[in-house]
Amino acid sequence: MRALSLLLICVWVLRGSTSMSILSVGCGIEKVCFSQPTDCNPAADMSCYFMSVMSSPNTSAITIELQGQANGYISFGFSDDKMMGNDDIYICGTDSNGTVQVQHAFSTGKSRPTILSLGNVSDITASMMHGVISCSFISRNPISTVRTTGQDSTYFLMFAYGSSIDGLIQYHGGNKFVSSSRVDIFNPQILASAPRHQITKAHGSLMLIAWMTTTSIGMISARYLKAVTKGRGCCGKDFWFLAHVSLMSLSVVMTAASFILVFAHKRRWSGGAHSVLGCIVMILSLIQPIAAAFRCAPQHKRRFIFNWLHALNAVVIKVLAVAALFTGLLRFDGSRIHWLAKVMGGFVGWEVLFYIIQDAYKWWRRKDEDESALGLVHTEIILVVLFFLGNLAFLLALLIGIGTA
Repeated sequence: MRALSLLLICVWVLRGSTSMSILSVGCGIEKVCFSQPTDCNPAADMSCYFMSVMSSPNTSAITIELQGQANGYISFGFSDDKMMGNDDIYICGTDSNGTVQVQHAFSTGKSRPTILSLGNVSDITASMMHGVISCSFISRNPISTVRTTGQDSTYFLMFAYGSSIDGLIQYHGGNKFVSSSRVDIFNPQILASAPRHQITKAHGSLMLIAWMTTTSIGMISARYLKAVTKGRGCCGKDFWFLAHVSLMSLSVVMTAASFILVFAHKRRWSGGAHSVLGCIVMILSLIQPIAAAFRCAPQHKRRFIFNWLHALNAVVIKVLAVAALFTGLLRFDGSRIHWLAKVMGGFVGWEVLFYIIQDAYKWWRRKDEDESALGLVHTEIILVVLFFLGNLAFLLALLIGIGTA
């Protein structure tokens, strides 16, 4: 008997240190469950995000459970639509002392939600273990939103998580998911999150194509094909120059089209690092061809100034664009392992490796004066084709990931 008691205590401690006994048992039967991924079992998986709402018979009380991995807060809201604003929100987050507290709030637009009095909330249990925040409570507060239809107990459910500073929650960025339809919170069911809008997917796809293929090949043409294709081309222009101008112009066009698409769709400032990086990339991308159009002649004594500024701006744009792609993919990636970001990391490694190989070959080529010019061209073309095929593999994986998000 004593051994059994000790075993039960150990099991209770282990379970309490991870999920605070929040379970997916009863989902669709006794309670409404909403999670990412849909098959989330909060008692066994610390990396998934879970919430449930269970109504009490003949009362206005609802039992709410939340769990998710975050370094500041997890939250959910009742909303009249799929957009932030005019939402009744409950936040489970850390205060300035690191203690997890439950807060009641109301959101207005994209600004930080206004914290309200907790009201008629009882039986609060909250904890944070190993970076996983868990809380449960019973609320008898009326749900307050700006109703757009005549329905009474149906809402879109939103789940968001992010960081906090001294108890103040920060913008969650892409760390959110929304139910695909209105939910009757008194009708037990298992919910699915809403799919991404096609325009948002088109925006991401165009940016990936522009900054993983056309821009990369355009930059490589200028850096490595200039010497080996000198005097080869058409219309009085070398091949490397024609390829560079065409590919970089196409990149600017795709970036601008993607930029216009997402702003026309959202019709508002989304905020966060991704939006800021995207705007900077768009501005610098427009500056690059305008400055090139007014460059001085190659024989001008100050031409080197343009060359250095043009190259420096290109590197800055590339770095910021890759950072924007990472932050954008994190908004799309709802998987447990964030595989889209990892594929992007693989692409960056592949591109860096290729530059190292090309520079090494360029250095070796200078020492081998016997190699023919035709052989040099063939070798460079082979390397560029290999680089393109590698880029294409990474690109296709990311496009498939966006398409299925």
